[in-house]
Amino acid sequence: MSVTDEKAANGALQRTYKKIYRHLMPLLIVAYIISFIDRTNIGMAKATMSVDIGLSATAFGLGAGLFFLTYAVLEIPSNLFLTRVGARRWIARIMITWGIISCAMAFVTGPTSFYVMRLLLGAAEAGLYPGIIYYLTLWFGREERARATGLFLLGVCLANIIGAPLGGLLLTLDGMAGWHGWQWMFFIEGLPAVLLAFVVWRKLPDKPADARWLNGDDLRLLNAALEKDTREASHTPGRFSLKAALTTRLFLLLVLIYFTHQFSVYGLSYFLPGIIGSWGQLTPLLIGLLTAIPWIAAAAGGILLPRFARTEQRSRSMLVAGYLIMATGMAIGAIAGHGVALAGFSLAAFMFFAMQSIIFNWLPSIMSGHMLAGSFGLLNCLGLCGGFLGPFILGAFEDRTGVATSGLWFAVGLLIVGALVSVFIQTTPAAVAGQNARARQ
Repeated sequence: MSVTDEKAANGALQRTYKKIYRHLMPLLIVAYIISFIDRTNIGMAKATMSVDIGLSATAFGLGAGLFFLTYAVLEIPSNLFLTRVGARRWIARIMITWGIISCAMAFVTGPTSFYVMRLLLGAAEAGLYPGIIYYLTLWFGREERARATGLFLLGVCLANIIGAPLGGLLLTLDGMAGWHGWQWMFFIEGLPAVLLAFVVWRKLPDKPADARWLNGDDLRLLNAALEKDTREASHTPGRFSLKAALTTRLFLLLVLIYFTHQFSVYGLSYFLPGIIGSWGQLTPLLIGLLTAIPWIAAAAGGILLPRFARTEQRSRSMLVAGYLIMATGMAIGAIAGHGVALAGFSLAAFMFFAMQSIIFNWLPSIMSGHMLAGSFGLLNCLGLCGGFLGPFILGAFEDRTGVATSGLWFAVGLLIVGALVSVFIQTTPAAVAGQNARARQ
C-alpha cells in the first residue's frame, strides 16, 4: 500500500471511529456516571449518616470498602456472562439491580444493615467496568483504545463533579416527609440507573455488525484494524484460564500497579468530603462544590493524556511519571493548608484516570477472546482489593489519630511502589512468548 493510500485508509478509519464515539460513548459515559455516583455517594452522607445510625469512621470505611468484596468476587463470572449473552442484555441487567439496591440504601438502620446493603450493591454492579473495557476492544484498535478508555473514564470524573454538589443539595431535604437528607439522596440517586437500563436495552449494539449506523465500508475498515492488532500481538489461549493469567508476569505486575491506584482513588473518593468538611463550618453544598474541584482536574487529565500513550515505551514512561505525580499530590494534600491541599489533591487526581486507561490497554497486546474478557475481570477483581482497603485504612487512621488526612501517607507509599513496579512492564515478543509458554505448561 502506498503512503497516499495508507493515509486515506487511516483518515477513513478515523471517520469510522468518530461515528462510534458519537453513538456509543455518551451512553456508556452516562451509565458509568450513575454507577459511580451510586457507589460513592456515601462519602457525602458520611457526617450526618454516621450520627443517625451510629457509625464510627472505621465502621464507615469498612462499609464503604465492603462494596468491593462482592464486586471483586463476581467480576470474572460477570464478564464471562457478558461475552455469552451480549453487552446490551447484561449491562441493562446490572443497571436495574444496582439501581434498586441503591434506592434501598435509604432504609439502612445501623452498621449491620449498612454492611449488608453495601455487599449487595457490590454484587449487583459487579462486572460493569471490566465488561465495558472488554466491550471497547470490539470497537477500537490498539492505537485508539487508550483514548476511548480515557473518555469512558470521564464518567468517574463527571460523577464526582456532578454528584458531590448534587448530593450536598439533596442533603438539604433533611426532615422532608420525615426522612433524613441522606435517605432522600440515596433514593433519588438510585432511580436514574433503573430508567437508563431500558435505554441501554434498546440502543446498545452487542458488536459492530449489529450497529445500523455503520455501513459496509466502516465494518471492513474496523475489522481490518482489529485483525492487524491480532496478527501483531502474541496471545495466550482464547479460553479463560486462571492459571494462565496468574502465571503471566505482565498480568501480575498490572495487578500490583492497579491495586495501588485503586487504593488511592477510592480512599480519596470516600474521604475527601470529610477532609474538606474538617476545614471549618461549611454547608453540605459548599463541601460538595469544593469536592468537585479535584475531579474537574481528573476529567482534564482523562481527556488530554491517554492519546499520547500510543507506544509501549511511552505508556511505561507515562505510568512511572504519573504515579510519582500522584504520590506528590497526595503528600501535599496531607501536609498543606486548605487551598494548597486542594491543589495537591487536584494534582493527584489529574493523573487518576489517564493512568487507569493506560493500565487496561496493556492486556489486549497479549490476550484475546474469553481469555481477555476473564483477565479484565480478574485484573479489576484483584486490583479492587485496594478499593476495599483504601477506605478501611483511611478510616482506621482517622479513628486512631483524630486527623482526617493521616491515612494519606499510606497511599503515598503505595503510589511510589506502583511507580517502581511500572518500570518493569514490557510486552516484547520474547518476553510474552516465554510467559505464554509457562502458562500453557
